[in-house]
Amino acid sequence: MSEVVLDGESLTPAEVAAVARDDATVRIADDAREAVRKSRERVADVLDSGETVYGINTGFGELVDERIPPEDVAQLQTNLVRSHAAGAGRELDREEVRAMLVTRVNALVKGYSGIREVVVDHLVTMLNERVHPVVKSRGSLGASGDLAPLAHMALVLLGEGEARVEDGDTDRLPGDAALARADLEPLALEAKEGLALINGTQLTVGLAALAVVDSERAVRAADAAGALTTEVTLGTTAACDDAIQAVRPHRGQRVSARNVKRLTEASGIVEAHRNCDRVQDAYSIRCLPQVHGAVRDAVSHLRDAVETELNSATDNPLVFPPGAVDDRASGTDEAAVLSGGNFHGEPLALRLDYLTSAVTELAAICERRVDRLLNPNLQESHLPPFLTPESGLQSGYMIAQYTAAALVNECRSIGRPSTDNTPVSGGQEDHVSMSGQSALDARRAVANATTVVGVELLCAAQAAEFVTPEAVRAATPGGDGPDDDVDLDHGDGTARVYEAVREVVSPLDADRPVHEDIDLARAVVAAGALDAALGDLVE
Repeated sequence: MSEVVLDGESLTPAEVAAVARDDATVRIADDAREAVRKSRERVADVLDSGETVYGINTGFGELVDERIPPEDVAQLQTNLVRSHAAGAGRELDREEVRAMLVTRVNALVKGYSGIREVVVDHLVTMLNERVHPVVKSRGSLGASGDLAPLAHMALVLLGEGEARVEDGDTDRLPGDAALARADLEPLALEAKEGLALINGTQLTVGLAALAVVDSERAVRAADAAGALTTEVTLGTTAACDDAIQAVRPHRGQRVSARNVKRLTEASGIVEAHRNCDRVQDAYSIRCLPQVHGAVRDAVSHLRDAVETELNSATDNPLVFPPGAVDDRASGTDEAAVLSGGNFHGEPLALRLDYLTSAVTELAAICERRVDRLLNPNLQESHLPPFLTPESGLQSGYMIAQYTAAALVNECRSIGRPSTDNTPVSGGQEDHVSMSGQSALDARRAVANATTVVGVELLCAAQAAEFVTPEAVRAATPGGDGPDDDVDLDHGDGTARVYEAVREVVSPLDADRPVHEDIDLARAVVAAGALDAALGDLVE
């Protein structure tokens, strides 16, 4: 995806990721430019009328009743950006800033924000020329939008604040010098523009879009890891039969079950112990479709909200064309500037917290399967302790499980910010969503879960090294074990899973620093290499 065209109507999470991570070029659709121009004309009409309108010629928040003289209207917008750049904490990373920028531009070009075209063009140039404002990550309450982070972003438009500029080397520069690198002049904001820049949900929705892409990738990878684990632990794929799913037809459950069946299709390993006397597998294997499927459904729930929010007008007030508002007389030639609450992040906050819970469960079930691969105390285990050929002398992947367990614990310790509320602005903003923190937390939980999935992939691939006819015979009492010359092939898909891991991590023949293996296996998931290897075998 080399170019993303913004029209205010069709931006997708994948396109946000393409801009944020792959530096896809951004362009504004012609119709969207026209919408921006008309919206600005409506603001000019309001100014000419002398009408008192929030956000254009009044103070903000608790100061809403303060009327601003015409000669101070422009200064009001500059003061707003400066005063609201009050964030704290770590700085947003590169892709987080780019996600916030592209989603803010898309909201502005819907044509309800009353901003000048030049402001939008500056933001687009900053993206395309890789001028990335330095943005503090904490400070948003997710109501009145993500005010503080967006203000740090907007400060650079004034030639203030700081930005990192990538033009050969990456330099951290004052705002005016950063703009100059992109052949831009600092802007003098006009009426409504400061508020339009900072009053929206773009930290929340930008991070949420990335979380959707990453969590969908993680759950597909977890299906793949679970399929390989099922195979190499000599589990059965019968629990993934469609007859079971059809009588409890949750969509996510059916998709995960299909994935496991497809991945293990034609598996010589599965076939070799089909007649063993093991009755049931542990829940972490037998209930894979139910747990992974529930996570899939949670991610889908978030995706629905993100796709809507990406293409919504979320600042306040909003500027509507003549005749667009119900309580206006039919045929009026007046524009309507209405104050509302589209900046409130609750539609995303609740679902982001749901995602955090869901991916925590995904990490938890993956960690339990890691234990089944490593634990020498499991009766059915045919694998050497901790997947090392010389247990005792060597520890193998023992501590990889510790890392997985620590990451699961961290996910479980993450709060659920959307259930909290702290009134601010003198009580005017008396209920807030905390969606910005929900997005930051969800991003952390998804990253942790992705690492745990990587650990399972690592251990399942290592376990495959020990699946021999002798081991299968020993693990299938009461059944017909395979002959020594049987071909214990992986399934059509699990072979690809194994090879994707082995492309970056060699078998563990002797102890080595395991953190490198974990990082490489995680990257197979996070960078999309596993998706590419599996193609349409997984949904």
